[in-house]
Amino acid sequence: MGEKSSGYLIGGVLITILGSICFSAKAIFVKLAYFETAVDPISLLALRMVFSIPFFVGSALISSSQKGNVKFTGKQWVYIAFIGCLGYYVSSLLDFLGLQYISAGMERLILFMYPTIVVIISSLISKEKIKTKQWVALILTYAGLAIAFTGEASLGSSSDPNFYLGCFLVFACAVTFATYIVGSGKLIPMVGPVKFNSYAMSFAGIGVLLHFFITSDKSLLQFDNNVYIFAFLMAIISTVIPSYLRSEGIKRIGPENTSIITSIGPASTIIQANIFLDEPIFALQIAGTVLILAGVTLISWKSKRNLA
Repeated sequence: MGEKSSGYLIGGVLITILGSICFSAKAIFVKLAYFETAVDPISLLALRMVFSIPFFVGSALISSSQKGNVKFTGKQWVYIAFIGCLGYYVSSLLDFLGLQYISAGMERLILFMYPTIVVIISSLISKEKIKTKQWVALILTYAGLAIAFTGEASLGSSSDPNFYLGCFLVFACAVTFATYIVGSGKLIPMVGPVKFNSYAMSFAGIGVLLHFFITSDKSLLQFDNNVYIFAFLMAIISTVIPSYLRSEGIKRIGPENTSIITSIGPASTIIQANIFLDEPIFALQIAGTVLILAGVTLISWKSKRNLA
């Protein structure tokens, strides 16, 4: 295969940056919905999936009808349903619940620790020792979180007893999403990222809707117009579009470069939260963000060298 053109690679970088910014806006839409409407987390999550599912189901059908399609075995159907629900149903639910109690900026900093959690889970599964550079990355990341956490608490956030609950819920979200990343690595090479993403998201959407209809006595047709606007924007801008931009980015510049570029996510959320939610930007938050990005980037570069 010939060398890819610089324009093709630059396009991949720009696509990945745009996808990261779009995805990082999810927390903004959630917080706006909580501030301006009376919607509860599971209803908002269900509406997000209602607007997202048609795109993912359509993409799944198209990818399955293409030449060279690899059919799922029975075990793979069960596996993708389980891993999809874990990554985008359980994780999203924990994230939405946590965002009731903490700022969008804090949520993104905690959530973005998932690459380091991937390293820990992978090490436990493979029974390989965590190497020195990985330890350095882990220390940088968790030190950054501690600094940012201290800054958030100093603003009085910790006076709300649910602040720590919100942090715990989002951290649990990061753990479940990291587990999804590790688990998806087994199937993506076999079937391709687009097909995997489409089916995983479709199963997650079904799981969310089942949860809603079983546990809620509300109707999805009874909310204010603003709820549907926020849910629709979240579904299109922060769910459908970034998922396929990420797949295209991986195709053009590779997964390791994509993971490095997505490090702009926390900074993007902090800036957007300042603009749209009037959340303050303070020195400890910036310092913590820098350390977290440094740790995640080190992990990504380490992965890149291993792949090479």
